[in-house]
Amino acid sequence: MSERMFNLDAVKIDQQLFYRIPTKYLEEHGVIPIAELEGGVIQLAVADPDNIEVLDEIERILNASLQIETAPAEKIHAAIERSRSGDAQSVEKVIVDLTEDDIKIIGNIRKDQDGVDVANEAPIIKLVNLIIWNALQSRASDIHIEPFDNELKVRYRVDGELYDSPSPPGNLHAAIVSRIKIMSDLDISERRTTQDGRIQVKLGKKEIDIRVAIIPTVWGESVVMRLLDKSGLMLDLTDLGFERDELDRFNELIRASHGVMLVTGPTGSGKTTTLYSALSQLNQPNVKIITIEDPVEYQMVGVNQIHVNPKVGLTFAHGLRSILRQDPDIVMVGEIRDVETAEVAVQASLTGHLVFSTLHTNDAPSAITRLIDMGVEPYLITSTVIGVLAQRLVRVLCPHCKQQYETDAEEYIERLMLPEHAKPKGKQTYYRAVGCEKCRDTGFAGRTSLYETMVMTESIKRLTLQRAAAYELKKQAIADGMTTLQHAGWKKALAGVTTIEEVLSVSEEAA
Repeated sequence: MSERMFNLDAVKIDQQLFYRIPTKYLEEHGVIPIAELEGGVIQLAVADPDNIEVLDEIERILNASLQIETAPAEKIHAAIERSRSGDAQSVEKVIVDLTEDDIKIIGNIRKDQDGVDVANEAPIIKLVNLIIWNALQSRASDIHIEPFDNELKVRYRVDGELYDSPSPPGNLHAAIVSRIKIMSDLDISERRTTQDGRIQVKLGKKEIDIRVAIIPTVWGESVVMRLLDKSGLMLDLTDLGFERDELDRFNELIRASHGVMLVTGPTGSGKTTTLYSALSQLNQPNVKIITIEDPVEYQMVGVNQIHVNPKVGLTFAHGLRSILRQDPDIVMVGEIRDVETAEVAVQASLTGHLVFSTLHTNDAPSAITRLIDMGVEPYLITSTVIGVLAQRLVRVLCPHCKQQYETDAEEYIERLMLPEHAKPKGKQTYYRAVGCEKCRDTGFAGRTSLYETMVMTESIKRLTLQRAAAYELKKQAIADGMTTLQHAGWKKALAGVTTIEEVLSVSEEAA
């Protein structure tokens, strides 16, 4: 180890390396990565070169050998502050070479638009690539690029929560948006209306689909990019978070010869993943599957997929009618939005097809009342709907830092409205989120699903014909064996998968 004092003022910190370690960790231990040297060795400045435990931990985080430089603690903290704030006297601190991880765009980029030269300059290309690359490294599902009065914000949504990320200077906003538009094959001269596009990129061996949505705001165009990693799509139902009994019930429903199977929940609750996983189980050479979606999020081999296009009259209802002339066995409708689509789906079921679709309702029983409110006759619902699956996503506790504690959790149990037979007696063991370098100080790593499955039993059908309220349907469904979202979440909290607060935050609206 070097005993000399390293001059941190004279070097530029590699931003890509800097953001691979949580800032809180760097500050707490007085360390900062400086640069990658020959042979993949990382140059690291430390205030205490004898703290072997910290050095070993950083080696594991960076997966590299270290060259240790000793620097005063105050100089290290000053360098951390400069790096965190961006210190954007030059764009070089944000724009870095991505070497073998560079992002390659699949498809041709148009070069016939005005203003394309600036957006195709190497620094802007690298900057946009870096924003995407960092999002993928952070396991982000969305990138938000938002202009404000005096700044440009870049934020990533990770496990359902938005986090700030290092942002480029505000004067690069127009060039960044133009570059994204060029990649999406959109009109870079149009800034007054919304635009939607798609980018396909390759990162190493990974192919990523990116859905782009651009809207004009007071301070300029705001961009949201949804990242769809084909390789990351879980198509095995056993990996999604089903309890054993729940999975058996769902598997039985999706293997029916005909009927309507509904999946409900708010936007971003994982409905599409569940439907794709179900279709993956049923996708066999002797089965014809056709889907109509808005948009088609993932391509599936052996499945005919249609993208709705209202501009040319290809709506869900119109497309579904055409699909039925294609002799399918299974049909998936991205969403039932109106009575026309609902009635066509019902008719498809009555003619011997298995139909999957989604609805935006808070819980499974509410799907029945929603269909009735739309104008679907109760007798048609009881003749066709075979089951409803409601779901939510909850964050999974980081296994490296979650902390065990005991409590009777009376207040929580009351708010979860557990059935009498499930209410615990006395103290129970739960877990809380703490935060460490493995989970970037969030306390969570990934998400899992909570499910409630309502089967259309004879008693539920009888209540449907009577146009019973959703709470009556729910009461009967629980009596028939349905596990509510709250009950499913409580089980996961008890098993140490998530926190009871996380369960309450996503499931109380379904009470």
